[in-house]
Amino acid sequence: MQNWDLLHSVSDLAAAPLNRIAENLRQATLPFLASSALVIFTEDCTGRPQKKAGAEAVVSRVSITELDRLRAAMPGEDPWRTSAVIAGEEREVLALGYAPSQALLVLTDPSLTAGLEGAEGSEAEEEALRLLTYLWRLTARRIQEKVTDAPPSYLLESRAASAERIRVTAELVDQHSTTLETLLAALRSSSMNDAAARASVTDLAVKALVDLRTLSDRTSDLVEEPVVTAFERLREDLRPLMHFSNIDIQFIEPPANGRALPGEVAHAARAVVRGLVLAIAEQPDVRRVRAQWDCDGENLLINVRDDGLGALTPDSPSIARLQQRVQAVDGRMSLEVMQGWGADISVVLPLDPPPAPGGDVAVWDLAPRELEVLQLLTAGQRNRSIAGALHISENTVKFHIRNLFRKLDVRSRAEAIALAHSAGLR
Repeated sequence: MQNWDLLHSVSDLAAAPLNRIAENLRQATLPFLASSALVIFTEDCTGRPQKKAGAEAVVSRVSITELDRLRAAMPGEDPWRTSAVIAGEEREVLALGYAPSQALLVLTDPSLTAGLEGAEGSEAEEEALRLLTYLWRLTARRIQEKVTDAPPSYLLESRAASAERIRVTAELVDQHSTTLETLLAALRSSSMNDAAARASVTDLAVKALVDLRTLSDRTSDLVEEPVVTAFERLREDLRPLMHFSNIDIQFIEPPANGRALPGEVAHAARAVVRGLVLAIAEQPDVRRVRAQWDCDGENLLINVRDDGLGALTPDSPSIARLQQRVQAVDGRMSLEVMQGWGADISVVLPLDPPPAPGGDVAVWDLAPRELEVLQLLTAGQRNRSIAGALHISENTVKFHIRNLFRKLDVRSRAEAIALAHSAGLR
């Protein structure tokens, strides 16, 4: 792999949006390390914890449970070749971790290519793994930065996607649990003679039930974070500032039994406090800052105070940006400043999404064709499938979807789907 090609790959990864980052990383690795698919698993992106590129047979079937098991089995974050069940099949994989965010990279069916000039055998493999490790760590840091600095639109879409995934998972759990429980009842029936077969199949069904319940619990865990854990991550985020500045940051921890935070709320809360502390640190004569979290069961309550001269203003650019982030998760922020006595900032972040503004489909005033498009969209159809079902062009579908976004006052497909479900549209 030429140095010039590597620089291009690094540049592409550094500028990649989250929805393209897996594809960019795979393209960067192909010159020296081929794979059938590349999968990134990161819990920082609560709405879409998987980012995938490559063979459809892998990327369409790989599950969070499979990735979670592989991550739990890893001896460390260095490259690890092993055999694991991915996308329902036993495959050779190359896995790498990233300790700061517990992110996981998986390459299925990895093999060296001829892209490393002058290197052969074990030397070529070592060089390939060094390059892969470098590119992966760059990618993992990029994901962390994108999530940390996510704009309000990302937070809204991610929250809607998280809620939709929970709903779908709950439906699947109910459906398959009923099926398996019925199967267990039949197999336990005394009218069946083959006791050995009955015992064997019963064991399999019990294991399937346990796995299914585990998947449901794991999915819920991915979109929530214990409030104490979220606060500890905030402390770690601010540790460098405490080390390199003369400001003493005092942390008032939330109650240990406080309600778990939705992932987007936890990310927004940390980003808001970091932003406030940085804005305060730019003011003169600040020696102490106090950051406090509390939880009343319905809201995360944040309070940040300083002992400066009260130079912070509500209309400063940094405060305005933080206001947008707070509003993105339906929160509110107030700033009180007393000249000579410092600033007192309060933030309230609701833990539950706001109720849908349009509980009745009729209030949206949709044309018949727009309603048809929304129904197919809610059923999970993509633009091409919608076009085929309604015998219209994809451009016409896009036109109707733009009108739907405007009438429903949403910004993404995930938000439109979540709103339609809340109104009972199926």
